[in-house]
Amino acid sequence: MVQFSLCNPTEIRFGKGQIGSVGVLIPDNARVLILFGGGSIKKNGVYDQVVKGLAGRVVEEFGGIEANPLYETLQKAARFARDKGSQFVLGVGGGSVIDASKFLSCMLATDIDDPWDMLTGDQSEITPLPNGAVLTLPATGSESNPVSVISSTERHLKIPFANEKARPRFAILDPTTMLSLDRRQLENGAVDAFTHVLEQYMTQPVNTPIQYGYSETILRVLIEWGPILVETRSEEACENVMWAANQALNGLIGAGVPQDWSTHMIGHAITALYGIDHARTLTMIMPSLMRYKLNAKKEMLARYGRQVWGIVEPDDLRAAELAIVETEHFWARMSCPIRLSESGVKISASDLIEHLERAGHIALGEGGDIRPDDVRKILKLAA
Repeated sequence: MVQFSLCNPTEIRFGKGQIGSVGVLIPDNARVLILFGGGSIKKNGVYDQVVKGLAGRVVEEFGGIEANPLYETLQKAARFARDKGSQFVLGVGGGSVIDASKFLSCMLATDIDDPWDMLTGDQSEITPLPNGAVLTLPATGSESNPVSVISSTERHLKIPFANEKARPRFAILDPTTMLSLDRRQLENGAVDAFTHVLEQYMTQPVNTPIQYGYSETILRVLIEWGPILVETRSEEACENVMWAANQALNGLIGAGVPQDWSTHMIGHAITALYGIDHARTLTMIMPSLMRYKLNAKKEMLARYGRQVWGIVEPDDLRAAELAIVETEHFWARMSCPIRLSESGVKISASDLIEHLERAGHIALGEGGDIRPDDVRKILKLAA
């Protein structure tokens, strides 16, 4: 087991009606900035519940956070928050809004209008404003992890950032908020969570039976309940997928294990350049990446096939190959593409690699051995 340090201070409030408890989770005298996206929270009742819970406080709001949060929008939000004297950032929405709220809390810890260089470097000296999350779309686990993925139109980049001190103070997860989501959002959320597990699980085997066993349970839950969710939106399906998505990326299953994330870095570049849904970029890339790295990942792929998919095959290589096929079948069942050609967009390998190089993502994977030429070959396999 690799050495690790694990601390997740985010308080979770899970279940129907929990949004009303937001008031007891924020100091009485804090000036609160509500950050949200396109306004769906004002149509589905979430906004009203939040405002009621914050009665008596000074509350400001800033909407319009994009599905891929833009740094330039957050610069505007930071100016607004400074002008209003905001002291607490409350992200109300899906992973993009919560990513934005964490990143904004870091921006507000500086007096700089354009702190990009500071926030892309060492953030150890940055103490963010406190922030909290009210989750409406489960997918990223952003509500209880330290990571934000932010795009910049000026720099033509989409890259991840992390600051442990930016983890939300609390996260409210009410599964009934999922009832207003459309089918595509639900598909994307379940599939995104599934790939998060695989990025931490599908690497080099180490002595972490607890992390692996928990990962396998999360995967089996998503396989069982993901399709039920998109077809029925049953209470049980909403609960199980929301909790699985949180547990997929809150730090626990990745503690002490090598992690990959190469599919995500390539996927971020695809979204930045072509605007394709994040989850769907992952399903188009990951099967081909696993095939390209089949020998290196064979042992964990074979375990995944047997423990998660119930594959009965004594030969590791064959079991690994079958596991990839089963993964593709699941994603197809969730109406997600498994080839780049299914996107309907002509994707340029050269442009993608150029984006990765500008982002500094030139040594990907758990071994740092996926280089630009390897990315080109993976994209060819994925075509």
